[in-house]
Amino acid sequence: MGPRRTEIKRHLPEEEIDEILREAEDKHHIRRIGFVKNLYQGDTIPEAADREGRSPATGTRWAEDWNEGGFEELMPSFGGGRPPKLDEDQQEELVEMLREDQPWKSQEIQHLLQEEFAVEYSPNYLGTFLRDLGLSYAKPRPKRPHQPENPDEILEERVDDALEEGDKSHNKREGEDDDGWVVDDNICTDGGTVLGFFDASKPQPYDNSRRVWYVDDPHIERPLVKTEDSAVGFYALNGESLITFKETEKKERICEVLEGIREQNPGKRILLVLDKHGSHVCKHTRKRAHQLGIDLIFLPSSSPHLNPIEKVWDYLKWTMCPIIVEDEDEFKDLVEDTFDQITERISFAKKWCQKFLYFQKLS
Repeated sequence: MGPRRTEIKRHLPEEEIDEILREAEDKHHIRRIGFVKNLYQGDTIPEAADREGRSPATGTRWAEDWNEGGFEELMPSFGGGRPPKLDEDQQEELVEMLREDQPWKSQEIQHLLQEEFAVEYSPNYLGTFLRDLGLSYAKPRPKRPHQPENPDEILEERVDDALEEGDKSHNKREGEDDDGWVVDDNICTDGGTVLGFFDASKPQPYDNSRRVWYVDDPHIERPLVKTEDSAVGFYALNGESLITFKETEKKERICEVLEGIREQNPGKRILLVLDKHGSHVCKHTRKRAHQLGIDLIFLPSSSPHLNPIEKVWDYLKWTMCPIIVEDEDEFKDLVEDTFDQITERISFAKKWCQKFLYFQKLS
């Protein structure tokens, strides 16, 4: 399907436009007259703009101005007041440069202005100037290079596949031997399905980003409690949640947590949504999970936003960081109590359920 064509009003005959173009001397006028001439010749707006060295967005604006008032509306006006350091065309050229290699630091833009246009703006005015050009100022968002283009679709397919019960092991990969891939004799999984989310975190009982009240000294002098252990949690939608502390996140410790999850949720099949941490995807963990009647649903790469337990951790850390504790044991007890209270709510996974889950398949 080709570019969409905008109906261009023919305010003047083409012969008259040719005459105006021959007599024009100002480069800004010549570019705009040529743009209209291109449209008369049948170009789309992007094609007409490209012939004049301008972007499709600029072409769209020019076409709207022409349709609204002909050359009187289309031609630039620089009269009145102090002339800008960059005229309209130069400003558009600058925006295209900034778009090509974005994002930019303020110092980099100052250097670009000096090198390309031989102008300089004061640091205090530069922000105003750039915002007037339509730029935004915010913290950069790092891209996740390994995230697929369609992580939602991938996860939806994996959830649907896991919900379809059968004799196959969802944890086993093609080509792996059959030795050990047998559900333990004492495990029962015919009483329905429990679905939950699995992850580890390292909450701490302090947060320097939170504001505090003080009379005349904001510094904290009391010793801060700290733990080196990881909190490993299971946020269950329709079962019993679990949190425990482990000194490492190695496969043996992760399997101990899986055993705890099984103990907390007897008699049912368990579906566990988790990321691709090395100790999660290794054969040792996948096999042990199968023996426990736990089917693992791995998130697409670099997609932590698809795991609702991330929101649980964020809320837990935000809730606990102002609380003062005496020692590490007290802190861990507090984390466990807080986690238990928070995970009674399924609101953290509401949108996830609406997107990926069919509740009737959990019965």
